[in-house]
Amino acid sequence: MKELGISKNFLAIEKQYSEYKSSEIVVLSAPFEKTVSYGHGTKNGPKGILEASHYVEFYDEELDRELAFEKGICSLTPIDFKNMSAKKSISFVYDKVIKLLDDGKFVVTLGGEHSLSLAPVKAHLEKFENLSILQFDAHSDLRQSYEGSIYSHASVMARVAELTKDIVQVGIRAQCIEESKFIKENNIKTFYARNIRLNKYGKNWEKEVLNSLKENVYISFDVDAFDPSFLPSTGTPEPGGLFWDETMNLLRMIGESRKIVGFDVVELAPVKNSHSSDFTAAKLVYKLLNYAFLKR
Repeated sequence: MKELGISKNFLAIEKQYSEYKSSEIVVLSAPFEKTVSYGHGTKNGPKGILEASHYVEFYDEELDRELAFEKGICSLTPIDFKNMSAKKSISFVYDKVIKLLDDGKFVVTLGGEHSLSLAPVKAHLEKFENLSILQFDAHSDLRQSYEGSIYSHASVMARVAELTKDIVQVGIRAQCIEESKFIKENNIKTFYARNIRLNKYGKNWEKEVLNSLKENVYISFDVDAFDPSFLPSTGTPEPGGLFWDETMNLLRMIGESRKIVGFDVVELAPVKNSHSSDFTAAKLVYKLLNYAFLKR
């Protein structure tokens, strides 16, 4: 496994805390972009997150710890998807993640477009029993195919649903009627952003999400789950999204009562000279790690 040096790795961590052998956490950059349908630039997402992470504090004041130095975080060199089809790319990422899980690592996958999330989801489903897939997203991504591809970013959760129906969605606010029907027919637990705002799930909606999750949880976080007024640098922004504090509250609750076994963060499309989205995505990654290791 080839590691990134301090000038390019996550959080700019010194070698003694970022070597593969001694790190419990591994960051896998997958700058995959082949099926985007609106804004482009997700292939630059992993690099944007890694670069912005150099300005994220090591110390988490909420949890009073420096996780990076306790557990070690190794960042691997980005995957080169040149001359790979979407199907082959997903298979390639799957093989990488399986190897990392076999080595006992906690795997963070950085995208890239959302279609690649099928790979780490499949790998974690094979490694962990009693597992729920928690999807943060503006879109259901349950179309059977989109623009001629069953591996489109708009179809990733349809492919996941072929592996498991234990899917919980949070922040959804854009879908076609076929996706709505699929959710109802397959009992996909979907927490719509508008219904969260209207207290349709009760004032403690986070607890309702929590009650929908099994013991182990894999999180697939599309950054367009956030409201575009808060995080604009994404290919398919949708108004009416989630904000930071409510999202962190939910993630902390999950970390306290469930076991987060892995996650991916996808669909960041960095914009030149606009750093807030990149930094927010980088801090999201570190907060997710802190919540995942809350009891470890």
